[in-house]
Parts: sequence; C-alpha cells; structure tokens
Amino acid sequence: MIDGEEAAFRLGIEQFNRQEFFAAHETWEAIWLASAGRDKVFLQGIIQLAAAFHHWRGGNTRGALSLLRRGLDKLARFPRSYRGIGVDRLRRQAAACVEALTRGPAAPPDRLPRIDWESALLPGGHR
Repeated sequence: MIDGEEAAFRLGIEQFNRQEFFAAHETWEAIWLASAGRDKVFLQGIIQLAAAFHHWRGGNTRGALSLLRRGLDKLARFPRSYRGIGVDRLRRQAAACVEALTRGPAAPPDRLPRIDWESALLPGGHR
C-alpha cells in the first residue's frame, strides 16, 4: 500500500473504534476499489463488519447478521495478525456479536468490537 492508502486504512480503524461505522466503511471502500489480491479480500471483510454494525444500529438485525457472517468468512482466510492488526481478536469479538444477535434483537452485543494494533508488529513496539 502506498502512504495515502495506509493513512486511509489507519483512519478507517480510528473511525471503527469510535463506532463511526458508516464513515469507516466509506473510508475503507475508497482504498478497496483500488486494491487487489489478499488486501482486497481483507478490506472487504472489515468493510462488511463495519456495515454490519451500521445496520445493527439502524435496527436491521437480519442485515447485520448476514454481513457479520460474510465478513467473518472472509477474515477466516487470514492469519492471527494481518497488516499490523489483531485479526484473531477481531474475529472472536465479531463472532460473539453473531451469537448475541442470534438470540434476538432484545439481546444486542454487550460490547462492539474494536480493532487493536498488534504492538509487537509496530516499529518500537508502540501503537
């Protein structure tokens, strides 16, 4: 990824973590359109998670579940860490949301997922 795309990727993570799911979706979609290969699949997976939580907030549980499952299916193809983020933790958090939403709209997820940086993968071990 070139520097502008990396900045957009990081901005999308910040937006996702602030629960600005629609904004994260839009930010990542802009770089997804120009991506290829594994990055394209990975970006589509996290875009689908962001869209899922946007739908959930709007009361569309069925759409949220569908997008969560599709996003998780894509992210299952990736190692525990990818592009410096903790994919395994994100998958576990999103799977817990699928379980909660499956129990019904009266049982929303206790905590929405966050995307965490794998500090060991970053220069100097910092986030």
